[in-house]
Amino acid sequence: MGRIPEVRDLLGLTPSEIGRVLLALALGSIVALPTSGLVVGKIGAARTVAGGSVLVAVGLVLAGLGSDTLSAVTLVALGLVFVGYGSGSWDVAMNVEGAAVERLLGRTIMPRFHAAFSFGTVAGASLGAGASAAEIPVVVHLGAVSIVAVLVTVMATRSFLPRTIEVDDDGEPVQHISVLTAWREPRTLVIGLMVMCAALIEGIANDWLALGLVDGYEVSNAVGTMGFAVFLAAMTVGRTAGTQLVDRFGRLPVLRTSAVLAVAGVLLVVFGGSLPVALIGTVVWGFGAALGFPLGMSAASDDPRRAAARVSVVASIGYTAFLAGPPILGYVGDHEGVLHALLAVAVAATVMGLVSPAAREQKPAEAGVS
Repeated sequence: MGRIPEVRDLLGLTPSEIGRVLLALALGSIVALPTSGLVVGKIGAARTVAGGSVLVAVGLVLAGLGSDTLSAVTLVALGLVFVGYGSGSWDVAMNVEGAAVERLLGRTIMPRFHAAFSFGTVAGASLGAGASAAEIPVVVHLGAVSIVAVLVTVMATRSFLPRTIEVDDDGEPVQHISVLTAWREPRTLVIGLMVMCAALIEGIANDWLALGLVDGYEVSNAVGTMGFAVFLAAMTVGRTAGTQLVDRFGRLPVLRTSAVLAVAGVLLVVFGGSLPVALIGTVVWGFGAALGFPLGMSAASDDPRRAAARVSVVASIGYTAFLAGPPILGYVGDHEGVLHALLAVAVAATVMGLVSPAAREQKPAEAGVS
């Protein structure tokens, strides 16, 4: 994502056009997510994650070839569909696995798993900034990343929990409910709305923060990517430290505070007037974006018997943010500028704060009634 400004320049795209290209990423995820709970139930989290990594690698190679080798927008979009499908599949699987670990430990740990994800994106953005500054071709950059992604992911899945230990609190084998049943649960749907808002808060930064800094503050692509890396670093710190805050204060107060921080941060980015103030805003925004998504996944997994189906539903709703976000932000960016389009974050954060009571901690017996 950090090299989006460069891809835009290579292909000569307007903000709305790059928004439509990014829509392909969301489309791939939207296709994968509704059935991913079923896939996890059939073949397990480890195999689902490993298979997803292969699809992501293929997509990255195609996107790289389309960007600066063949200059083909269609090929870039096709690559992003593969990336979206692979990442959508492994997203549900990884969250189901993380929820099982969290339940076995008996304490909040999910944000730290998401912190590891954020750490990877920090590393990726930093490498992207370096690759951009060194003028390394996009295809070479993404090709190298795809190889590392497959190798590391396949090795990591060997340490996943064995499926045979999936038992409920009474020691009985977990009986999974169907995804259709989970779609009829009001609490699950509201948590999905909350996660969708959290995904917008994070996803808008992923897709548009670097562009907003480049266009709004007239800085280089490398500096814009650096600003995105600052956001990711703040989000990683927030997720690492946030587990203690959740255990001490509970999900609800932490979620409401996160919403306030996200609003404050994006206002500083948009109206700060100078790059240093905008960078401070990216830090505050990053803290606000840190915990909404992982806590939503934890809330969907309160009852292990329903975790896979509910996470699939919540993720499906959440990922509509990536479906609607790029074209909407692109349209607003064409008319108001990309920097001011970032104010959509404030709207999403406000809604997240309002619906966050649905994510209150529940014991499995309570969580089974919606």
